[in-house]
Amino acid sequence: MTDQSVIEIRGLHKSYGDLAVLKGIDVTARRGDVVALIGSSGSGKSTLLRCCNLLEESQKGDIIFSGDPVRWRGSGAHRRPADPAQVIRIRTNLSMVFQSFNLWAHMTVLQNVMEAPLTVLRQDRAVVESRARALLEKVGIGDKADVYPAQMSGGQQQRAAIARALCMEPDALLFDEPTSALDPELEQEVVRVIKALADEGRTMIIVTHDMKLAADVSDHVIFLHQGLIEEQGPPDTLFGAPKSARLQQFLRAGAAA
Repeated sequence: MTDQSVIEIRGLHKSYGDLAVLKGIDVTARRGDVVALIGSSGSGKSTLLRCCNLLEESQKGDIIFSGDPVRWRGSGAHRRPADPAQVIRIRTNLSMVFQSFNLWAHMTVLQNVMEAPLTVLRQDRAVVESRARALLEKVGIGDKADVYPAQMSGGQQQRAAIARALCMEPDALLFDEPTSALDPELEQEVVRVIKALADEGRTMIIVTHDMKLAADVSDHVIFLHQGLIEEQGPPDTLFGAPKSARLQQFLRAGAAA
């Protein structure tokens, strides 16, 4: 890890009409950090991740990527990113892995992994294909390069989605509940890949319901409750000696499930 911030969020507010979902959130992920976001449904975890990647528009606060603040026009409900080129640059360098895989059904796995570097980055096809095949091997599905997503298990599809994200050679990875759509056996396939990425020193922000995954791979855990950071800290402290009564209750409920 270094002191260089890849993602910095300061005082972020997000509302849907009168419903305030994020009420002033600060998050920093330095190079090599793995930050886990935990909390009950509706606490704002996934919304925060989508605001970070500019898939959702926030009403107030700063988002800074590798020292470059997002430039805005307008304010409040009318606030929008001011520079479309900057938005593309940020999304290119912040690859997102979704809960529902989001693979293109009409493309083979290899085509899925190659598509964005070819169309967005306009890289050489031979170079991209070589990298894509290596990444499919890395996530353990090199033999599935020429099959279609519908012919694969959920765990294999999610590993393909991770390979697709990695093929963009991003500065950071964003995971939105990457294992929640999988049964326990398939979940472990994906967990092993995420742990391996953490061991490589990848910068990641992970929204997860899996407390063991958060404890095992993260350097810093943030517990969100009703749009605010209720408690945060290293995983040993947060899971071993939680201070907040609400976090204690949340962890007890998870242990009983």
